[in-house]
Amino acid sequence: MSGRNLSRLFRPRTIAVIGGGAWCGQVVEQCRKMGFDGEVWRVHPKGGKGVYPTLESLPSAPDAAFVGINRHATIEAVRVLSQMGAGGAVCFASGFSEAAAEDTQGHDLQAELLEAAGDMPILGPNCYGFINAIDGALLWPDQHGSTRVDKGVAILTQSSNIAINLTMQARGLPIAYTVTCGNMAQTGQAEIAAGLLDDDRVTAIGLHVEGFSDLRAWEALAAKAYAKGIPLIALKVGRSAQAQAATVSHTASLAGGDAGAQALLDRLGIPRLDSLPAFLETLKLLHITGPLPSNRIASISCSGGEASLAADTAHGRDVVFPPLNEGQKQALTHALGPMVALANPLDYHTYIWRDEGAMTAAWSGIVDPELALTMIILDYPRADRCDPADWDIATRAALNVRAQTGANVAVVASLPELMSEATCERLMAGGVVPVLGLDEAVLAAEAAARWRAPMAEPLCLPGGERDARVLSEAEAKTALVNHGLDIPKAKTGSDPAKLATEVGFPLVLKGEGIAHKTEAGAVALGLTSAGGVAEAAAKMPTDSFLLEEMIDDGVAELLIGVTRDPAHGFVLTLAAGGTLTELLKDSASLLVPASPEGIRKALTRLKMHKLLTGYRGAPAANIAAILDAVNAIQSYVLANADRLEEVEVNPLICTPIRAVAADALIREEPA
Repeated sequence: MSGRNLSRLFRPRTIAVIGGGAWCGQVVEQCRKMGFDGEVWRVHPKGGKGVYPTLESLPSAPDAAFVGINRHATIEAVRVLSQMGAGGAVCFASGFSEAAAEDTQGHDLQAELLEAAGDMPILGPNCYGFINAIDGALLWPDQHGSTRVDKGVAILTQSSNIAINLTMQARGLPIAYTVTCGNMAQTGQAEIAAGLLDDDRVTAIGLHVEGFSDLRAWEALAAKAYAKGIPLIALKVGRSAQAQAATVSHTASLAGGDAGAQALLDRLGIPRLDSLPAFLETLKLLHITGPLPSNRIASISCSGGEASLAADTAHGRDVVFPPLNEGQKQALTHALGPMVALANPLDYHTYIWRDEGAMTAAWSGIVDPELALTMIILDYPRADRCDPADWDIATRAALNVRAQTGANVAVVASLPELMSEATCERLMAGGVVPVLGLDEAVLAAEAAARWRAPMAEPLCLPGGERDARVLSEAEAKTALVNHGLDIPKAKTGSDPAKLATEVGFPLVLKGEGIAHKTEAGAVALGLTSAGGVAEAAAKMPTDSFLLEEMIDDGVAELLIGVTRDPAHGFVLTLAAGGTLTELLKDSASLLVPASPEGIRKALTRLKMHKLLTGYRGAPAANIAAILDAVNAIQSYVLANADRLEEVEVNPLICTPIRAVAADALIREEPA
């Protein structure tokens, strides 16, 4: 991260709008409509009333500039702004590197733009700009749905259309900043977010991420956000195929697509959402409550159907409805009487409806210090056909619960359309979280409880492309043994029958130089005689062989692999091994270096973890030996990161005593 100061750009007192036409006119108009009390200067060579003909004729260097002219003129305007000492600029024009596939000038023009900007921050190019709804400062060339707020969340996205749509939300979410990042020629998304962390009026930051670029900047952002106590969440899109470029190993298919992105977010401690509604509701929850201290929640509603729906919605998610304790039961019995079966989620029936005191007492009764969030499910009637005032008593009761208990309380509409924006704002004013959608409520609670400190140890950067070759199995094993990996006793050569007696029986015979040996018929197990070895060798499509001792006391087989993902680092994959790898698709991914505790937790996420711990009376695997094997592979990766493309051990035979690499593959650039 460069450490550029973005404060003048995002919190300007003077704004220059460079160019004519409707887009630039909208920037001026939107500042006026939002009540910006600083100065807005128009710049156009034709001059005119209140229009400056040149940048040099401005009263002073502007804090922020919207550059709404063609790409060639943009470069010169940015150069002048930088030389003047301006605070930063939004580059609206397109046709730079994002258009290089269609226009060969794109990359050259982008390089010129960066040189012109120097140390002055720029957003874009191909950028819509930003809305600062706290100060009413908008470098924004279009309509929007934002309104002035005293504090709120920040939302960053590369998509101008998504940014516009998010400002139109009617969910009561106070959005302090909406920022479009453009093609991020100079200032990346992580650096922009880090700059917004310097505004104490920002309560949480939501990142709509298409891809990660400067990984060190993302690490710095996560650390800064955690230190300041301002949570980050991400909506990651773009199921990239970058990590699937290597197809030699099973690991490549398991670690491809989105595994690297998810592993990076996990490492940074940033919770991930998969839809815009869940993204917005999570930001709303974080704005009001901050990060949740745990994933323990409660639900109370006047319908058994809603109670069941709440329980089912949470099924398979990382949230818990803990059983009611004695204190809760006593409080609820006192408020509801003996006719209500007490449980969490709770159906309190309708006995207390329209009794504000009784509703307050019942809803307060389920609140407990051990809960991170209490959800009150309320669906308000539609105002065009019904009288929503009939529900005012319920709103007041929910506000009473928050006021009397001080706990984190949410009013949840099971359908998003069944709570108005006015009701949302009323609840939020009293510290109650209005959540539109039961699914969104559960997802928001899960995400708000998952934000955590990022890993302190820097990840291993992937580096650039390399001309890699595949080592033989024997070469790969020798290389990994030098970093502490346990392998079987082995011999290689072209006369397997002779070598068999040196290895001992039973043994495994493998044909060398074949990537997927099982599929090619180049593996024979459990051979017990020299004649059997010779017969098996004659059937294999090779004249070079590897003979190994047979490891016959394994309780499970794992795949341990690492692939270089150009976008995210080196992805460490733990998976069911052997012939089950592709069949089960049972895997977990981390980034190198992964901690022993992180590896241990990843193993527990595998479906076949029960085999490792002793399934139905079978012996358990030696977990410490497995961790040693993973660390040996990581050690090799870290020592050879500048030339490694991938490494895989499959299977790692896990016994009650050892964790033995029965097969190994390394693809790397020669030293």
